[in-house]
Amino acid sequence: MTVAVTGATGKLGALVISELLRTTDPGSIVAVVRDATKAADLTTQGIQVRQADYADPQALRGAFDGVDALLFVSSSEVGQRVEQHRNVIDAAAAAGVGRVVYTSAPRATTSTLVLAPDHKFTEEYLTASGLPFTILRNNWYTENYLGQIETARQTGTLVAAAGDGRVASASRADFAAAAAVVLTQAGHEGRVYELGGDHAWDFTELAAALSEIVDAPVTYRSVDGPTLVGILQQVGLDAGTAGFVAQMDDDIAHGALAEVTGELSKLIGRPATPLLDGLRNAAG
Repeated sequence: MTVAVTGATGKLGALVISELLRTTDPGSIVAVVRDATKAADLTTQGIQVRQADYADPQALRGAFDGVDALLFVSSSEVGQRVEQHRNVIDAAAAAGVGRVVYTSAPRATTSTLVLAPDHKFTEEYLTASGLPFTILRNNWYTENYLGQIETARQTGTLVAAAGDGRVASASRADFAAAAAVVLTQAGHEGRVYELGGDHAWDFTELAAALSEIVDAPVTYRSVDGPTLVGILQQVGLDAGTAGFVAQMDDDIAHGALAEVTGELSKLIGRPATPLLDGLRNAAG
């Protein structure tokens, strides 16, 4: 069976490749990358490297030739995702890919999460394509809060507009392990998995985890959205990015990332990585 991973040199894709190498012959793995010069290490391991951009339907069609199971890692280019994702699915259909595994967002078709609309479109387009599919609705990556470590070290404060909201995050390695299982084992066709950590933590708990890492007290300062936008702009973020961060916090405050399902730990056969461990591992 030939297994392909898009975005194979990205943060998630690279981890999936590593997981696949535990059980899969390198020659049966296809790494689909935007820039082949960044994938030299994959080639030396015997992995097939194929270059294709999500904006290039013809290249995608060629990259997916002979693929039995494709991990379609969602684009990081917000604003271009709909067209790019349509290209990937159309190319997979044209190439006769055996099954597409797509990385989506929690409750994508019903959520008010700011990131949900593009994923909703993609899930619906994939379902309508006739391709066999599996959908992995990944909750927030614990690593998304790595940037808070240095801020906490310098200020002793975690500032957010998330109120008492909770996040059932897990590490990228956890989500990568789940993707590898679904790609290589039978019984997942047509399934939609809601994946996340075993515990939904709040921002007081995040502040406590940061305290452990920086070995100094860190307190959570809860602010409203406009205040957070102002603070973020003062430290150099542009208005659009600051507004996005504030909207994500508001979504968290309203429970968009709080659901704990247990499906991730069941797929990977072990507990999901706790918040503190995930931050420590990622920080090195």
